[in-house]
Amino acid sequence: MQKTALVPYAHLPRAHHDLHVLTSTVDVFGAAHWLLAERAPQRGGDLLPFDALVVSVDPDGTVGLTELSAVRARWPHLDRLPDGGFVVAASRARRDEDRHQVQVFDVLGRETSSFSVGDAVEHLMVDEAGQIWVGHFDENPAGIRRWSAAGRLTWTSDDAGIPGLLDCYALNVSGTGAWACPYTDFPLVAIRPDRADRAVRVWSNRVRGAHAVAVHGGLVAFYGGYGEEKDRLALGRVTETSVEPTGTGLLTLPDGRAPGRRRVVARGSRIYVQAEPFTAWGVFDLSF
Repeated sequence: MQKTALVPYAHLPRAHHDLHVLTSTVDVFGAAHWLLAERAPQRGGDLLPFDALVVSVDPDGTVGLTELSAVRARWPHLDRLPDGGFVVAASRARRDEDRHQVQVFDVLGRETSSFSVGDAVEHLMVDEAGQIWVGHFDENPAGIRRWSAAGRLTWTSDDAGIPGLLDCYALNVSGTGAWACPYTDFPLVAIRPDRADRAVRVWSNRVRGAHAVAVHGGLVAFYGGYGEEKDRLALGRVTETSVEPTGTGLLTLPDGRAPGRRRVVARGSRIYVQAEPFTAWGVFDLSF
């Protein structure tokens, strides 16, 4: 099977390797971010809140540091807002901390607002307009929703006609819209809430279990799958009603190894992959 190697993209500066990586992401503008703390969170005994450090590496290599005060998320998601602030969110909505599930911080690391988006957060991604997209896993039937940074619900997949949306396996946020590939039917879904017509389009798809999707023009790439297909890279072409397969291979680390435990973020034509110890991002770009 043909192998495609990720291209090295961004690295956590070595000066910060002594801190624990709570989470990491690549934002809509291509900057990589790491949320760091003195130690890893412990189940049932952590004293919250805690202070954290965000290390940012912009596409030109510029490094920025932002100290966040009083972070409350034990198992966090992270993304940067267009104004330079950050969003940190807990994947689970604990009853006693529900109103603090999502915290919004300004450029100086000060909390400016907090709100809840509901339990079972699989993906949290900010778009170019500062809207916060949330994809839920199957313990929350909310599916896919979009929120303002002030906590106002601005779009929901309810009544959007997305078939079999029980778990948002794959979510790709770029520009001001999103692509998704949800369980159980795994259609390719384009979401453009600000369009007056055809805000949601759906294509049938035969690739099952992908955890990331990238789109460029009429081309699409699905990454991941079940069991032995966890490193699968499946390529296809978008027709009027369906995605037609054009090839299947494996996506590897830059040195050819399988990623093992990994984080994955999809943005437009790109799929970013970060393998343990989570200090480096590699990228596959469908547009190349």
